[in-house]
Amino acid sequence: MAIKIFIDQGHNPTGHNTGAESFGVKEQDVTYQVGVYLADMLRSNGNFEVRLSRNTPEEVMGTSNSTSLRARVAEANAWPADYFISIHANANVNPDIHGTECYVYKAFTEAYDLAVDILEGIVSRVGTKDNGVRTNPSLYVLRRTTMPAVLVELAYLTNFEDVELLVNEQYAFAEGIYNGIVKYFQKVG
Repeated sequence: MAIKIFIDQGHNPTGHNTGAESFGVKEQDVTYQVGVYLADMLRSNGNFEVRLSRNTPEEVMGTSNSTSLRARVAEANAWPADYFISIHANANVNPDIHGTECYVYKAFTEAYDLAVDILEGIVSRVGTKDNGVRTNPSLYVLRRTTMPAVLVELAYLTNFEDVELLVNEQYAFAEGIYNGIVKYFQKVG
């Protein structure tokens, strides 16, 4: 039976719940495309079934920030997905901050182990700085999903070197996530 993975491309293209923007690059555009690449990779592997939160670049979820988050989680829970991957790009007031990190609800769980492999996959494929796996139980998509959930912060839109990767290496970011997912399931398999 196929493993069901829900890929949430963080943020909306317009209106409410739009993401960070820096150097003329919008988070929601990066997350949309990385999610599409990742879905294609997973679908080409017969072990996975995939659904996306945003099926077109223009798709807007919900009518406010809270209903946008709720809609993403509700779709994953109703399917029901086996795993939830939320893709984001980070921002910081300090332009020197850079790298990749993953967030999970709680340490030393299935989600945590998956996040470790995803982070390692991205860092080894793209060459970003490894900022570790962190817990953040306040994040809605981690708190309200009924399956193991990982929020991936690909890199920082506010760091010039990272933003170049976010623009030019979207396929590589997806490949890094994909490699991490495959490695995780080879271990638990």
